[in-house]
Amino acid sequence: MERIIIIGCGGAGKSTLARELGEKLDLPVVHLDKLFWKPGWVEMEKDAFDALLRIEVAKERWIMDGNFNRTISERVARCDTIIYLDFSRFACLMGVLKRVITTYGTVRPDMGEGCPERFDLDFLKWVWNFNKNKRESYYKMLNEVENVETIVLKNRRAVRLFLESLNQT
Repeated sequence: MERIIIIGCGGAGKSTLARELGEKLDLPVVHLDKLFWKPGWVEMEKDAFDALLRIEVAKERWIMDGNFNRTISERVARCDTIIYLDFSRFACLMGVLKRVITTYGTVRPDMGEGCPERFDLDFLKWVWNFNKNKRESYYKMLNEVENVETIVLKNRRAVRLFLESLNQT
């Protein structure tokens, strides 16, 4: 595993897994939210984001967490591993609520500078509908990729076991 993308619903722990994997595998971590969001939760212009992403994707080794479906094919074409955190709606909502409670008002290390954690009802709705709107297309993509290892983890215990299995190799 040299070029890994981590996808899944908000609150599933994509950024946390990316950081932990980065430490275990000695790989640089690229948080797509950190590239995308400008201070004050302002979205980066599409062309500027794409240019930054191309620079990161061209590198030899990385872990990228985040969905950003508009650019996923570019990352999939270059990765050797896709990890899909296919968690339940409840687990993701609990993850988001825990994150808001523990980091409210602060800027997380995986987020753009000047973007403090906040409570966002629209984001909660996106999480609520994520599996209904995205699960089928993610599994379709996973079934169609060639020469890419695909790993689907269904809950936090599976993530923990996966990380522990890396200690044994």
